Parts: sequence; structure tokens; C-alpha cells
Amino acid sequence: MTGRKAEFLLIGGGIASATCAAALRRGGAEGSILLVGREPTPPYHRPPITKGYLRGEETEQDTLVHPAEWWEDHGVELLTRTSVMSLDTGARVAKLSNKEEVEFDGALIATGAMVRRLRCDGADLDGIHYLRALGNAVALANAAREAEHVVVIGGSYVGCEVAASLTEMGKSCTILMQEGVTLERGFGRRAGRYFQDVLEARGVKVVGDDEVERFVGGGAAAEGVDAVASVVTRAGRELPADCVVAGVGAMPDVMLARKAGLELGETGGVSTDGLLETSVPGIFAAGDMCEYDSVIHGRRLRIEHEDVAATQGEAAALNMLGSKRPYDTVPYFFAHLSDWASLEYVGPALSWDEEVLRGSTEEGAFSIWYLERGSVRGVLSVGRAEDLDEGRRMIRSGQPMEGR
Repeated sequence: MTGRKAEFLLIGGGIASATCAAALRRGGAEGSILLVGREPTPPYHRPPITKGYLRGEETEQDTLVHPAEWWEDHGVELLTRTSVMSLDTGARVAKLSNKEEVEFDGALIATGAMVRRLRCDGADLDGIHYLRALGNAVALANAAREAEHVVVIGGSYVGCEVAASLTEMGKSCTILMQEGVTLERGFGRRAGRYFQDVLEARGVKVVGDDEVERFVGGGAAAEGVDAVASVVTRAGRELPADCVVAGVGAMPDVMLARKAGLELGETGGVSTDGLLETSVPGIFAAGDMCEYDSVIHGRRLRIEHEDVAATQGEAAALNMLGSKRPYDTVPYFFAHLSDWASLEYVGPALSWDEEVLRGSTEEGAFSIWYLERGSVRGVLSVGRAEDLDEGRRMIRSGQPMEGR
């Protein structure tokens, strides 16, 4: 016998589930909604983890997707510190970590992603941090107070934002990365060079075209625990490090979905159609672990970004209510390097053969248009947000860019 019944079961305590719950109520859902999340806090925005929350400028309450009273006011039951351990998609029953069983009609799986961990000698030393949750940011902020030298592994969003934040906090930061310049993999060398120049002008040291070989212990730590003291690179550099932050990507968390027999996609995420429905009718997916048929890009995509998770959660809700509307939002991305520079981006341009610059990188107000065979695949903006709407239209249309 099941312990309870929910018309809609939302699995995962992130923004995808939180926006799905809100969209269900806005869309007219009157039945019971149960959101189950393993974190101790209600759903929150993750970007502050590398920015304002890390620097102590935002509180936990500031990060919440919905105010504390929202859940009761909208009749959404929230279970924190709880995981769905198994999902019987035929019987429509979920078993929870608190030993309860929940019978459900429709479900959203939004279990997010898990950080990739470094696998090398010394990777288990004290003082090596990964950022995914609010608690990780608290631990890093506490460690950084006593640190003189911080090494950040990775030159993408997380690495650059963390290096900027820690530098603002008065720390000496070095970014160590495989790329030639920061953010190069997503935006190319010209854009990457601009952001690296911004970081270096503020005192961040950047070591590119290199990677971690091993970590060396000997630093100060709790009694009986060896702590990191330096990072040795593949090229033979030895970088002093009282504290290390690893931002080397994430892996989709599909353990529950795999166990439930849901089909997985080419990228390792949960496979869905254009409606974000999985291989089991009535069960949808959204967020970092969702691989979907993009009607805009004409290919399958899996995108790890908060804004995408939010719009997918809303789209999934409407389709759970029977709208049958394909998810056709052009993905939007953003990043802030403290208050030094901010970028906005629509796309993504998975490949391109031409870049068109509008504005001036020297003046810090420009956009870069990423073209493939003449058609716009993505647009990056720094101080030219007005270009993004035009970029969205052109990405949707697929028409060649004229007059470039």
C-alpha cells in the first residue's frame, strides 16, 4: 500500500522543479503537487554560489526561487532532505528515502548534475573544493579567509566567476586551465581573450594550455588531515595553493532514471522528445540531465544552465497539463565576473566558421555573432543587450545574415 498520493510528483530540488510547480498552478492544475529534493533548503538560484553568496553579499533567503511562504500559499508540498530511491513507472509509485511510498499520476525528473571530480595523486587532500550547493560556498568562503594563494582549476563559467569573487575578497588567485584563453571553448579566442584581459587587469593570474598533474600536501589543516600546499602541472609548474577550487564540469545525474528503465540519450542525459517527455508517457524531464529534440537547432541538445532549466521546467508543466507544445525557447546564458564584466549569450553555437564583431572590445561594448555557412548560431553580448533579441530571431529563422 502506498503512503500518499500526488497528482504531480516533481523529483529534484532545483529551479526546474520549482518553476514547474509554479507553472502547473498558473496553468490551472488543481490536484496535489509534491516536490521532493535531497538538499536541506528549498529550491534556490545557483549562480550566487560563485558570486554574491560566496562573497557574503547575499543571504540564503536572497537565493530562494520562491519565498518561504509561497509553497503553502500555492498548495505545493515540499519535502527537503529527501530523495526518491526508486521509481516504478508502470505502477506509478515512487519510494522515498524516508521509507514512504508515493503514488503519482504524472512526474517530472529534474535531478540535475553532479560535479566532476579530479582523479589524480593528492586529489583527496584537505583544501580542495567543488562548488555545486550553498554549503559548498560556505565551506569555500571559510577556507578562503585563511588562504593566501588560491588555485582555480578550469577556465569556464565557474572558474572565471570564482576567481573574480575570491580576488574581490582579497585573495591571490591563479586560474589553471587546458584552454589557451578563458572561456575559449564556448566563445572562441577573441571573446576569451577579452575576458582574460579583464581578469588579469584585476590581478588574476592565468595559466593556460596546461593541466593538473598532481597535488602536493603539507599545508595547514585539521589535526591528522593532510592539506594541499601546491599544484604541480603537466608542464612542470608548481603553483602554491593553500586552497584549490575545481570547476571542471558536471555529469548528468541519471541514476534514478537509469534504474527506472528510462531511455538515456547520446550525451548521457535522460532522452526526451521535443515536448520534454521521456520514453515513458506522462513522465517528463528538465534541467541539466535532460537531453531533448530541439526544434530550433534541428538536433538533440543537453544544456547545463539555470535559465535553461527554468524555461524547461515551465514548458514541461504545460505539457504535463496536455498542451502538446514543443520546447522552442532559444537558450539564454549569462555570467558575471564580479562587477568587472558581464556577458549574455543566446545560442548555443555548437560549431561556427565565422565571427562577426559589432561594437568595440576596446570600449567594452560589443557583440560577437557566430555564423555557420552564413546563418547565425549564437550571439554573445557585452553591454549590447539589444542585439540579443535580433540574434534570437535570426537563430530561429536560420536565414543567412546579410550585410555583415
